[in-house]
Amino acid sequence: MKELQHLNKYFKKYWKKLLVGVFITIIARMLQLVMPSYVNKSITVVEQFLDAELAESEAKALLLKFILIIVGAALLSGFFTFLMRQTIINVSRYIEKDLKNEVFDHYQLLSLDFYKKNRTGDLMNRISEDVNQVRLYAGPALMYGINTITLFACIIPIMFFTAPTLAAYVLIPLPILSVLIYRISKIIHKRSTVVQQFLSTLSTYTQEVFSGVSVIKAYALEPQINSEVSELAIEGKDKSMDLAKVNAWFFPLMLLLIGISNLFVIYIGGKQFIDGEIDSVGVIAEFILYVNMLTWPVAMLGWLTSIVQRAEASQKRINEFLRQSPDIINTVHEATPVQGKIEFRNVTFTYSDTEITALRNISFTINAGETVAILGKTGSGKSTILDLVARLYDVSSGEILIDDIPIRELNIESLRRAVGAVPQEAFLFSDSIKNNIKFGKENATDEEVVQAAKEAVVHQNIIGFSKGYDTVLGERGITLSGGQKQRVSIARALLKDPQIYLFDDCLSAVDTETEEEILGNLKKASNDKTTLIVSHRVSSAKNADRVLVLKEGELLQQGTHEQLNTKEGYYKELYVTQLSENES
Repeated sequence: MKELQHLNKYFKKYWKKLLVGVFITIIARMLQLVMPSYVNKSITVVEQFLDAELAESEAKALLLKFILIIVGAALLSGFFTFLMRQTIINVSRYIEKDLKNEVFDHYQLLSLDFYKKNRTGDLMNRISEDVNQVRLYAGPALMYGINTITLFACIIPIMFFTAPTLAAYVLIPLPILSVLIYRISKIIHKRSTVVQQFLSTLSTYTQEVFSGVSVIKAYALEPQINSEVSELAIEGKDKSMDLAKVNAWFFPLMLLLIGISNLFVIYIGGKQFIDGEIDSVGVIAEFILYVNMLTWPVAMLGWLTSIVQRAEASQKRINEFLRQSPDIINTVHEATPVQGKIEFRNVTFTYSDTEITALRNISFTINAGETVAILGKTGSGKSTILDLVARLYDVSSGEILIDDIPIRELNIESLRRAVGAVPQEAFLFSDSIKNNIKFGKENATDEEVVQAAKEAVVHQNIIGFSKGYDTVLGERGITLSGGQKQRVSIARALLKDPQIYLFDDCLSAVDTETEEEILGNLKKASNDKTTLIVSHRVSSAKNADRVLVLKEGELLQQGTHEQLNTKEGYYKELYVTQLSENES
């Protein structure tokens, strides 16, 4: 139960509703206990009538009274049972909501390294399947646990008060049952953990298959994927069957032990009645009802044990992520306005997952409102600079300043609100094109959306669709071409109108003519904004105020297009090569 202590804060939050639920549960179960005693009294009345101790009219009146009491108690018990479910089960849904929000909020705080090390399917499984297992503990398990405790606390004393010797014999199987439950629950805990871990593996695999279905079809890998999924399904079935086999022992064992208790009631009770130790057959009937009333609670012990063990395993998996601290910590909680000046001082950065040093002792200054192009071969560290400016990572050594303030002393939300980023691989959501563009500014008008699309040179493409801006995109924007996705992403950034633009090779999928038009529009839109453009093309750098050339994480060259084009070096070689390619 150690891992499940994480839920105590939620139990405290909803303690009033839980207290009402516990009170209602106790009332419902106490009303249920009315029936056995009045069945005993009814049988006693019949015996007294047969022995001529009661007149027929008096016996009928008493029987009618007892029947009405039994029926009334049953109806009230049913009503309070309904209220019990409406309180405790509802609380479990509130806890489920809160726990999912807590996990999701924590996911958002964790750095990019976390997402590189953990797969999407596993993240999804922990926030869905694992949280659902925990909910069963916070709701049904809690409700039936209280129910079971209440019945045991009430029935056992009544049984000993009514017939001590008979009660002792009847309850003999219960300690045996407790030992069996303890032994089996330990096995359930281990196997539940294995099953939950495998579900994450299966979710991860299927999520990757669905995301990469176009590649699978292109390479005709359907038979191979089907075979692998089949193997995973068989493995999952085997693990689940191992757990199911253990669970399958519970109910037969319980029914056997309850059956033995019933035999004790009939044999020992009958013997005591014959010997005159019990004055009425009604006591035997009463005890049979008590034993059968205990059948469900005793049976529930196995189910409750299974639920608690599964919840413990699931909460442990959830806690593993909740205990991970984000690498990027917001130390400033007040808003910090950003103007756009960027300075790198001897910055070195190494990725923790690969141990690759992407930047080595980089220093440069970009003034507010300046447009700077960053060029270099693949792996030279261009995209890393943009990630560091948005503080998606913290530097390994050196310092980054925004407006002459160390970046760690800025409020992260203020910094990222001041940034409009267009990643190298454009990501669009499964929503309308309009909403994807408005992702940068939710309260934007339709006119602003259209204007941003025009500046990104994607308006004509959008109005060509049958539903125009209301066209709903497939997952990851699969409805659009690569160039169209990039331009919609650019429109999203333009609509946001931030202080700093970060364009990460976002024109790689468009032709040269469209690129020139977009760059011209970007120049106008970002006239007083700080703009960093990462590109492989010299054409993207010609109109920049300054060009930074990187090679293997080091700053190789910097200057204007004209300055660098007159010097022998990487930039001039790249310019000549691309110029000749365009002419040919």
